[in-house]
Amino acid sequence: MDNMTIKEIQSIIKDFETSSLMTLELEMDGFKLRLSKNKDEQLTIKENYKEIDSNQSSQQKPHPNHTMIKSPLVGTFYAASTPKGTPFVEVGQHIKKGQVVCIIEAMKIMNEIASPFNGVVKEIFVRNGDVVGFDHNLIRVGESNEK
Repeated sequence: MDNMTIKEIQSIIKDFETSSLMTLELEMDGFKLRLSKNKDEQLTIKENYKEIDSNQSSQQKPHPNHTMIKSPLVGTFYAASTPKGTPFVEVGQHIKKGQVVCIIEAMKIMNEIASPFNGVVKEIFVRNGDVVGFDHNLIRVGESNEK
Protein backbone atom coordinates (compact mmCIF):
# COMPACT_ATOMS: atom_id res chain seq x y z
CA MET A 1 0.00 0.00 0.00
CA ASP A 2 2.90 2.32 -0.68
CA ASN A 3 0.82 4.47 -3.01
CA MET A 4 -2.25 4.96 -0.76
CA THR A 5 -2.41 6.19 2.80
CA ILE A 6 -5.05 5.20 5.33
CA LYS A 7 -6.45 8.75 5.12
CA GLU A 8 -6.87 8.38 1.34
CA ILE A 9 -8.64 5.05 1.82
CA GLN A 10 -10.90 6.60 4.47
CA SER A 11 -11.71 9.43 2.08
CA ILE A 12 -12.63 6.95 -0.66
CA ILE A 13 -14.88 5.06 1.76
CA LYS A 14 -16.61 8.26 2.88
CA ASP A 15 -17.15 9.40 -0.71
CA PHE A 16 -18.50 5.95 -1.58
CA GLU A 17 -20.97 6.06 1.33
CA THR A 18 -22.46 9.34 0.08
CA SER A 19 -22.59 8.27 -3.56
CA SER A 20 -25.37 6.39 -5.32
CA LEU A 21 -22.95 3.60 -6.26
CA MET A 22 -23.74 0.16 -4.83
CA THR A 23 -20.25 -1.32 -5.37
CA LEU A 24 -16.80 0.07 -6.00
CA GLU A 25 -13.61 -1.74 -6.96
CA LEU A 26 -10.25 0.01 -7.09
CA GLU A 27 -7.10 -1.79 -8.17
CA MET A 28 -3.60 -0.37 -8.53
CA ASP A 29 -0.06 -1.71 -8.16
CA GLY A 30 -0.94 -4.88 -6.24
CA PHE A 31 -3.58 -3.16 -4.11
CA LYS A 32 -7.26 -3.91 -4.49
CA LEU A 33 -10.17 -2.33 -2.60
CA ARG A 34 -13.74 -3.54 -3.02
CA LEU A 35 -16.64 -1.78 -1.31
CA SER A 36 -20.28 -2.78 -1.40
CA LYS A 37 -23.46 -1.38 0.12
CA ASN A 38 -25.02 -4.82 -0.11
CA LYS A 39 -25.19 -5.97 3.52
CA ASP A 40 -24.61 -9.58 2.45
CA GLU A 41 -21.10 -8.70 1.23
CA GLN A 42 -18.16 -7.78 3.46
CA LEU A 43 -15.65 -4.97 3.05
CA THR A 44 -12.52 -6.61 1.68
CA ILE A 45 -9.08 -5.12 1.18
CA LYS A 46 -6.48 -7.00 -0.83
CA GLU A 47 -2.86 -5.98 -0.77
CA ASN A 48 -0.47 -7.77 -3.09
CA TYR A 49 -3.44 -10.04 -3.74
CA LYS A 50 -3.33 -11.47 -0.22
CA GLU A 51 -6.82 -11.09 1.13
CA ILE A 52 -7.24 -9.18 4.37
CA ASP A 53 -10.80 -9.71 5.56
CA SER A 54 -12.25 -6.78 7.51
CA ASN A 55 -13.89 -9.31 9.81
CA GLN A 56 -10.78 -11.45 10.32
CA SER A 57 -11.12 -11.54 14.10
CA SER A 58 -14.39 -13.49 13.75
CA GLN A 59 -12.41 -16.38 12.26
CA GLN A 60 -11.04 -17.13 15.72
CA LYS A 61 -12.94 -19.77 17.66
CA PRO A 62 -15.43 -17.91 19.82
CA HIS A 63 -15.56 -18.64 23.53
CA PRO A 64 -18.97 -20.17 24.35
CA ASN A 65 -19.81 -17.49 26.94
CA HIS A 66 -18.52 -14.52 24.93
CA THR A 67 -20.43 -12.17 22.68
CA MET A 68 -19.16 -9.70 20.10
CA ILE A 69 -19.97 -6.04 19.78
CA LYS A 70 -19.87 -5.43 16.03
CA SER A 71 -19.73 -2.29 13.95
CA PRO A 72 -23.16 -1.34 12.62
CA LEU A 73 -21.62 0.75 9.82
CA VAL A 74 -18.47 1.48 7.82
CA GLY A 75 -16.34 4.24 9.32
CA THR A 76 -13.45 5.15 11.59
CA PHE A 77 -13.23 3.64 15.09
CA TYR A 78 -12.55 5.94 18.03
CA ALA A 79 -11.97 4.57 21.52
CA ALA A 80 -12.57 7.93 23.23
CA SER A 81 -14.66 11.05 22.68
CA THR A 82 -11.58 13.26 22.22
CA PRO A 83 -8.12 12.50 20.80
CA LYS A 84 -6.46 12.60 24.23
CA GLY A 85 -9.52 11.51 26.20
CA THR A 86 -9.93 8.45 28.36
CA PRO A 87 -11.14 5.40 26.40
CA PHE A 88 -14.80 4.52 26.85
CA VAL A 89 -13.84 0.95 27.81
CA GLU A 90 -10.72 -1.08 28.54
CA VAL A 91 -10.02 -4.80 28.79
CA GLY A 92 -11.24 -6.11 32.14
CA GLN A 93 -13.81 -3.37 32.60
CA HIS A 94 -17.41 -4.23 33.51
CA ILE A 95 -19.92 -2.73 31.10
CA LYS A 96 -23.70 -2.39 31.20
CA LYS A 97 -26.30 -2.67 28.47
CA GLY A 98 -26.67 0.72 26.79
CA GLN A 99 -23.22 1.96 27.88
CA VAL A 100 -21.25 3.72 25.12
CA VAL A 101 -18.20 1.59 24.24
CA CYS A 102 -16.81 3.52 21.24
CA ILE A 103 -17.56 5.96 18.44
CA ILE A 104 -17.70 5.15 14.73
CA GLU A 105 -17.29 8.24 12.57
CA ALA A 106 -18.96 8.09 9.17
CA MET A 107 -19.45 11.07 6.86
CA LYS A 108 -18.30 13.44 9.61
CA ILE A 109 -21.03 12.17 11.94
CA MET A 110 -19.92 10.70 15.27
CA ASN A 111 -22.05 7.62 16.00
CA GLU A 112 -21.92 6.40 19.59
CA ILE A 113 -21.94 2.60 19.77
CA ALA A 114 -23.60 1.22 22.89
CA SER A 115 -23.23 -2.25 24.33
CA PRO A 116 -26.28 -4.43 23.68
CA PHE A 117 -25.62 -6.44 26.87
CA ASN A 118 -23.92 -6.52 30.29
CA GLY A 119 -20.53 -8.16 30.78
CA VAL A 120 -16.78 -7.69 31.02
CA VAL A 121 -14.57 -6.49 28.15
CA LYS A 122 -12.34 -9.44 27.27
CA GLU A 123 -10.68 -8.13 24.10
CA ILE A 124 -10.69 -5.05 21.86
CA PHE A 125 -9.95 -5.95 18.25
CA VAL A 126 -9.36 -2.49 16.75
CA ARG A 127 -7.14 0.46 17.52
CA ASN A 128 -8.05 4.10 17.69
CA GLY A 129 -8.34 5.51 14.15
CA ASP A 130 -8.77 2.12 12.42
CA VAL A 131 -11.18 1.90 9.52
CA VAL A 132 -13.89 -0.68 10.22
CA GLY A 133 -16.44 -2.29 7.95
CA PHE A 134 -20.05 -3.19 8.51
CA ASP A 135 -20.34 -6.10 11.00
CA HIS A 136 -16.61 -5.90 11.86
CA ASN A 137 -15.85 -7.33 15.31
CA LEU A 138 -14.97 -4.48 17.66
CA ILE A 139 -15.09 -5.81 21.22
CA ARG A 140 -15.43 -9.28 22.75
CA VAL A 141 -17.49 -9.28 25.94
CA GLY A 142 -17.70 -12.16 28.40
CA GLU A 143 -19.68 -12.95 31.50
CA SER A 144 -18.60 -11.10 34.63
CA ASN A 145 -18.31 -14.26 36.75
CA GLU A 146 -15.66 -15.92 34.51
CA LYS A 147 -12.16 -16.45 35.83
